Amino acid sequence: MPALTSLGIGSGVDLNTMLTQLVALERKPLEQMRSEASKLQSKVSSFGQIQSLVSRIQDAANKLKGTAGTGLWSQSVAKSANEQVVTAVGGSSAAAGSYAISVTSLAAAQTASSATPFVDASALVGAGTLTLDIGAWDAGRTAFTPKTGTAAVTIAVTATDTVTTLRDKINGLGAGVTASVVTDVNGTRLALRSTVTGATNGFRLTAADDDGNNTDGAGLSRIAYDPPGGTTGMLFGQAGANAVANVNGVTVDSATNELSGVIEGLTLRLRGQSATPVDVDVSPDREAITEAVTGLATAYSDLARFIGEQTKYDAASKVGGILQGDSAVGNVLGRLRSVLNNTSGASAAFARLSDIGLELQRDGTLSVDGAKLDKALGNLDAMKKAFTNSDALVPANEGFARRFATLTTELLAVDGSLTTRSEGLRKLITQNSEKQSRLEDRVERFQARLTQQFTAMDSNLARLNALNSYVTQQLAAMTSSSNSG
Repeated sequence: MPALTSLGIGSGVDLNTMLTQLVALERKPLEQMRSEASKLQSKVSSFGQIQSLVSRIQDAANKLKGTAGTGLWSQSVAKSANEQVVTAVGGSSAAAGSYAISVTSLAAAQTASSATPFVDASALVGAGTLTLDIGAWDAGRTAFTPKTGTAAVTIAVTATDTVTTLRDKINGLGAGVTASVVTDVNGTRLALRSTVTGATNGFRLTAADDDGNNTDGAGLSRIAYDPPGGTTGMLFGQAGANAVANVNGVTVDSATNELSGVIEGLTLRLRGQSATPVDVDVSPDREAITEAVTGLATAYSDLARFIGEQTKYDAASKVGGILQGDSAVGNVLGRLRSVLNNTSGASAAFARLSDIGLELQRDGTLSVDGAKLDKALGNLDAMKKAFTNSDALVPANEGFARRFATLTTELLAVDGSLTTRSEGLRKLITQNSEKQSRLEDRVERFQARLTQQFTAMDSNLARLNALNSYVTQQLAAMTSSSNSG
């Protein structure tokens, strides 16, 4: 409630200033409460950041922990000695080894184009019906075998159809053949191509020409291709063909130039022919493992730096970090350090993380010794055990990644120390806010009571002042009368 500016008018005393000062004094504890609320909010924010950083450690640990048969430790990388001939992509289940690949032929799509060029793309093509079949031609193109599971499609061609509109009708079918218009100095041709490669993905195009002759070079017959039926209005370009390769002495063929499943977990992409075998080597993806180990060190170091900043004491300014002295923070870092410092029986070769190259620094961060890590990668099975081994009966034999994953999960759980500490701080903020509201109410009542009291006092002082003035006047009048007599 604001002070009444009329206070003191009657008495001549600056009651309004007195009231303002008294109310301000009563409100003084609010400053401390608001300061405390600000600190609590900063702590909540800091703990939120710590939870985020711990979550990053959890993600890094889970990546290194892996699962049986999948994930980081079973991931492989494939390298080809000649990528002009074959490239290889390793998968999560590709077995390490060396493979000799030779390529006899690449997969191809059938092509054909109109033998007689049209004047231009707007030329009429004739009228009638075209029938398109997908399938395989024999070597001499004397017989055509429709592909199992496919059905012939028909295209109605009107007298107003041009090369362009026929192209669009064929493409609109989505029936395994694409059409294009090609123009050169000789004129315009309609070119057809199988949508996909492979011997069984060729095509046959027959015509029911409205001019009554389905095999001549006029009208719609110019678009047909069916050598056994006597129609060769289209020029044959190339036959649909399978890719043929040899893998470790075994001949394989494929409708495409991508061989999947020939070698388990490995995809081979054929690029060119080569009678000389090309070596493809498959090995564990050490680069990915190195990145994962480095990722764990980075995540840990980011947390250590942040906690250090939040808990440090500045001797010059004599001001401590927002989380200085907070036991929950010390507990988090202490438990994480115990994973780093304690030995593990998961791998006889790598009893400590420092044996792998992860070393704790004086500033609390974690560094990666590249030389040690490279050496450890040379004994990958033992290194994998050091991170991933699971032994519920003997915790000392748990892998380091599993320990980190378990610990971070506990810290971030609903009843974990980070969560409970954050919730506790939020409750204190709520309590602080409630205290401020109660104090504001009390100050408001105090101000109203003082205002009432000061108003009454001002009125009384005003009456006393008036009485004093009257008495003074009467005394003066009496003195004047006495002197004149």
